[in-house]
Amino acid sequence: MKRFAIGVLKVLGVILGLYLIARAVAEPFVIDVTDPATYRDDWGGPALAGVLAVHMGPGVLAALALFGAARRRLAGRRETVDQARIEAPSSSR
Repeated sequence: MKRFAIGVLKVLGVILGLYLIARAVAEPFVIDVTDPATYRDDWGGPALAGVLAVHMGPGVLAALALFGAARRRLAGRRETVDQARIEAPSSSR
């Protein structure tokens, strides 16, 4: 049951991460960066840099976290395959 709960949390984490990444990608297109009135009252405002940091920062962090997790997972699989090759008996005589 504990493994199932961890799996569910991982799936929810990936979904949240993908949402944050999509939001970060869409943010510059949602606001008019040339008109401060469109983002003045947003979180991080009234400066454009603050608005972009608050709205895009979590997406950048999520992308880095998902990339790192995927890289660790693939590296773990490679180590398992390499270890299996080392431990497998040779078929040549």
